[in-house]
Amino acid sequence: MNPHDLDHTILHHINGKAAELEENLKSDVVAFYGQIQPAYFRVFRNFIEEVAKTSKRKEKTLSIVLRTPGGSAQTVERMVSVVRKHYKLVNFIVPDLAMSAGTIFCMSGDKIYMDYSSSLGPIDPQVMLPDGSGFVAALGYLDKVEEIVSKKQLSPADVVFLRGLDLAKLALFEQARDLSIDLLKTWLVKYKFKDWKSHRTTNPGAKVTRAEKVERAEEIAKQLANHKKWHSHGRALDIDKLKLLRLEIDDYSDDAVLAPAIRGYNDLLTAYTDQQKFPFYLHSHLTEAP
Repeated sequence: MNPHDLDHTILHHINGKAAELEENLKSDVVAFYGQIQPAYFRVFRNFIEEVAKTSKRKEKTLSIVLRTPGGSAQTVERMVSVVRKHYKLVNFIVPDLAMSAGTIFCMSGDKIYMDYSSSLGPIDPQVMLPDGSGFVAALGYLDKVEEIVSKKQLSPADVVFLRGLDLAKLALFEQARDLSIDLLKTWLVKYKFKDWKSHRTTNPGAKVTRAEKVERAEEIAKQLANHKKWHSHGRALDIDKLKLLRLEIDDYSDDAVLAPAIRGYNDLLTAYTDQQKFPFYLHSHLTEAP
């Protein structure tokens, strides 16, 4: 068989699975696979515009199937502006993992769908170095600085490290950390907590105030940014760990309809993108992949 014909056949099946999932969710569905980086923003914007324009659904709802190791918090902020321009409700589906900036992205959703094997991660945005030489995990760098500064006695290597600190770089990393926490606080209150009207555990039935929503959002944001709690930038935070943070997750593990629909779409698309070795991929059955 011609490789082009084979790709066409595979994509035909993937599109069918996407359409099936859309019917289950009553929303448009797009998949985002890869790092969240500034270079991909324009492609993402144009793609979402095309999907929104092509869609015939009356519901102004978008479900994003997300698989990402993370990336830039600044880019996440711009991407959220795009999807909220075109959709009233935005939900995230994480069949595998959405780490770091991917977790930040999910916190802008009205709902987050996960199953027992899904993972989010501690937030640690990637920051482009001032000289353009590459990306660095901001919180990992700040944690190392704090670890050395807190020592009672510095080793010669510690002294060399501190003397070599670039204060402009340090400020950039601190800004990235603060931005990540601020974004989470803002989005959780505006979207995730919008329907949280009354308390269910503490003081059941009492009205939830905006101040209480802000307090809860700040608590979740700080916990997700606390690497001392999780011990690793790449720590997998499953549903049980996220519930300890009092973050509500829509668990589809035992949903006899939704679980196979999500896996049927995600697993087939994942196999295709991995086989093709695509570093970044967007998919919707409504438009050609960029």
